[in-house]
Amino acid sequence: MAESHPNSGMTKKILVMFFIGILAFVYRAITPPPPRICGSSGGPPITSPRIKLSDGRHLAYKEQGVAKDQAKYKIVFIHGFDSCKHDVVIAHTLSHEVMQSLGIYIVSIDRPGYGESDPHPKRTPKTLALDIEELADQLELGSKFYVIGFSMGGQAIWGLLKYIPHRLAGAALLAPVTNYWWPNFPANLSTEAFSHQLPQDRWNLRVAHYLPWLTNWWNTQKFFPACSAASYNPGVLSPQDLALMPKYRARRVFYAQVRQQGQHESLHRDLMIGFGTWEFDPIDLENPFPNNGGSVHLWQGDEDKLVPATLQRYIAQRQLWIQYHEIPGAGHMFPVLDGMADKIVKALLIGEKNVS
Repeated sequence: MAESHPNSGMTKKILVMFFIGILAFVYRAITPPPPRICGSSGGPPITSPRIKLSDGRHLAYKEQGVAKDQAKYKIVFIHGFDSCKHDVVIAHTLSHEVMQSLGIYIVSIDRPGYGESDPHPKRTPKTLALDIEELADQLELGSKFYVIGFSMGGQAIWGLLKYIPHRLAGAALLAPVTNYWWPNFPANLSTEAFSHQLPQDRWNLRVAHYLPWLTNWWNTQKFFPACSAASYNPGVLSPQDLALMPKYRARRVFYAQVRQQGQHESLHRDLMIGFGTWEFDPIDLENPFPNNGGSVHLWQGDEDKLVPATLQRYIAQRQLWIQYHEIPGAGHMFPVLDGMADKIVKALLIGEKNVS
């Protein structure tokens, strides 16, 4: 009988230890760091009012406009990607005259993981809709309220139209992010729209969709570019966006709050949800106002490089109850154009037609 080499056992042990070490390294690399929760030991301070949700999480908010008990119209605003409750693009440029004459009250939130709202690792379009319903109940906004969302916050409005339509008086989606994997998009249309994204973003979105557990590593590694929107790459901005960006950034004095609890439960969670597999498709939604008791408006710039206008047009063509407003020459940041907020709000609240 042949004898084994005296070093063979040691070699096997070394190989096993090496393999275990590689696995440990990979695990550490793909595991996101824990969030720095506001109010916790070593975490950021709590500086804003918050409500406590039924599951124990906290949702931070900010109120603007006329006093709530005197308001005729109550609006919940949902911020976009890499933003917070202070980035209320319609409030930045909404005229004092319109705010006061119509009696508008606006409450904006920090979406979970952003600003001072607790992270929610199980966040979905449905959970955010239910969070907003709880906010409305605790703040006593009434049986119905209006909602406006911008960019990724605009995408979140689809969840409200799906899960709490009975609570809505009307909705406005401003350049809402589209998911290239929504099944009702024709394959040629979504593929063509996807091809216009920067190569680094195409890879980033593929990871978020197919390998969400790699999203944190992909967006923090140094080997190649990750999400261009998070780094404010000018390549994703239209000529109009480039001109408007200084105006937009000048108002972002609270920028440090946006990612203060960590990037994974804010930015990365947004990517995983926004481009993941949804349990519904917006094109399958039913009209939330069949008796004309409210309206839904979708606003889109035709030169938006971040959100393709072609996909918004398709949604509007399939969902005829949506009032579609396409703005010629406009990019993603069109809500901060002078006078645009007045048009958006008047169309939603009083049905003013001459707004496109």
